[in-house]
Amino acid sequence: MREIIRTKYKENRKYLKLKSILQYSPTQTLVLGFLSIIFVGAMLLSLPISANTGDSTKFLDALFTSTSAVCVTGLAVVNTLEHFSIFGQLVILMLIQIGGLGFMTFLALFFVLIGKKITFNERLIMKEALNQNNMQGIVNVIKNIVKLTFFIEIVGAFILCFVMIPEYGFRQGIYKAVFHSVSSFCNAGFDIIGSSSLIPYVGNILINLTVIILVVLGGLGFTVWTDLGTNIRLKLAKGYSFKIMMKKLTLHTKLVLTVTVILILSGAILIYILECNNSQTIGQLSTQDKILSSVFQSVSTRTAGFNTIPLDTMSNASKLIMIILMFIGGSPASTAGGIKTVTLAILIFAVISEIKGREKVEAFNKAISTRVIKRALTVVCISLIIVTISTLLLTITEKLSFIELLFESVSAFATVGLTLGVTGGLTDIGKVILITVMFIGRLGPMTIALALLLRNKRIKNSMINYPEEKVIIG
Repeated sequence: MREIIRTKYKENRKYLKLKSILQYSPTQTLVLGFLSIIFVGAMLLSLPISANTGDSTKFLDALFTSTSAVCVTGLAVVNTLEHFSIFGQLVILMLIQIGGLGFMTFLALFFVLIGKKITFNERLIMKEALNQNNMQGIVNVIKNIVKLTFFIEIVGAFILCFVMIPEYGFRQGIYKAVFHSVSSFCNAGFDIIGSSSLIPYVGNILINLTVIILVVLGGLGFTVWTDLGTNIRLKLAKGYSFKIMMKKLTLHTKLVLTVTVILILSGAILIYILECNNSQTIGQLSTQDKILSSVFQSVSTRTAGFNTIPLDTMSNASKLIMIILMFIGGSPASTAGGIKTVTLAILIFAVISEIKGREKVEAFNKAISTRVIKRALTVVCISLIIVTISTLLLTITEKLSFIELLFESVSAFATVGLTLGVTGGLTDIGKVILITVMFIGRLGPMTIALALLLRNKRIKNSMINYPEEKVIIG
């Protein structure tokens, strides 16, 4: 009897040990989920049916394209329109949509449609995926995100049809309008116009304004949408003035909106000033088109990856401005990449607070915790390290100028997708480097947050307080 009990106990321990090994944390699940989608997409894109020629696409090129689509980057080693068939383009479009909203959002939507109950662990993963503070009402949040996303994309596609249908015909016009609407809102930067992105539409006000609005909406973040929606409803119901409504917005929303407006305007002004007399970019355009293209490029550079002017002929000063804008990127819980607008804002307020000799960091009459400031600093430092290492590796593997490699590296990390025309000529090792950087850039902030969370758990029970000692700074 004892022998039987001992045997069963050992078997049970082995089972529990195996179960604990196979149980993944929310962030690990997200990483594995994205990896799975990327490899499935790569396999589909490598099939003969996905190419216009009917030949199989090189797996590394298919993997690069799939990673770029899922990570909503837009960098491409082959021309999307010329190389991929309709089937291949539809695969890319689906990968962009999944990557933009996150695979957990689609999984939750699928569970809701089939009536499956969403478990606590699945809700925890959804919370991590959407960067939410709690799990309360997370399923309803996802439902609203999906509804609003599809609504915005449909409206965007409808507007784009007014240009696309007269130019490409009814079926092709609708298809191209839908593709570019989804790509714009998800901040992906993929296009099926040709090898010149949106340069043919540099003076088209409808195309430019529609894409700008879609990109900005996609880059604001789902949290900002919710907050704005709630306060707009309160304004209409209770008759609040615009000033009162703005005061009731959360600190997060205020920081996002403020930094977004400042970056768009400052980027547009700098690009206009630096390129105004450059005949190879905007120098030969009318004043209206110069302003329009400058604003478009300022918006697109931070996350979207479209361009209406040739980037390789821009001045080095403009390229450097674009690198900075790309590195900052969009806002948290959005389809954009980069270190994010709120991260930048928090660090700026921390610097201002230190200069003024204040003990607490404050913004819009609200105090920001030291923990949040440390996280912001950590995100920036790790991001700089990743960009530095990837650029260094590219200088070893590629025979290109430093500005081209830095531009490519930042574009990949910030999931922007802009290029100076060198992506297609990268070596296989260079492609692998950018694939890795795109993946890290898409999931980096979540990984950092988890690392900080685990660290807090490890030191939670530690009662050791070491003595302070002064060091020299600056």
